[in-house]
Amino acid sequence: MIELKKIILYDNDPVLRKHSTDLDVDNIKPEEQDLIDLMVKYIDVCYNDEAEKYGIKPGIAVASNQVGLFKKVVYVHFKINDTEYKYLIANPKITAYSYAIAYLADGEGCLSVENKHEGIVPRRARIIVKAYDLINKKEITIDASGMLAICLQHEIDHLSGILYYDYINKEDPMFAKPE
Repeated sequence: MIELKKIILYDNDPVLRKHSTDLDVDNIKPEEQDLIDLMVKYIDVCYNDEAEKYGIKPGIAVASNQVGLFKKVVYVHFKINDTEYKYLIANPKITAYSYAIAYLADGEGCLSVENKHEGIVPRRARIIVKAYDLINKKEITIDASGMLAICLQHEIDHLSGILYYDYINKEDPMFAKPE
């Protein structure tokens, strides 16, 4: 069995800048499914507040390329107040977004980034994502705002080889790159 603390690739590995390709949802290979299962296990361990027990960095979401699968898959699982967000999606695409900007006051973090990068990461406050739901086996549309929107943008960026600190602009902190 692979140790959870050894599955995440770090930002000093150039493969994290590689673009992922679509997952063939009708023909998922066993090795692809194994890595997807590891993604889910990692985040669910964190969701269950067991990160310390497993010696892993806590997180709320992961993109497939962070575990060496260069297919477009994202897993998100967290709770805010009484609302649980849980999505295992393939081939996500942002189809609409607000012009309003949102950001986390304390900045973003990432399972693949060991060193803290201070600064604002401007994101779209609301997005619409179309994807294939790997849990329920159907196409879905996610209307996301707040933390869910920020999280999805962060993970979808990973699939294009983009890391959150690529958006930090010390001279113009609220500058959001055009989509």
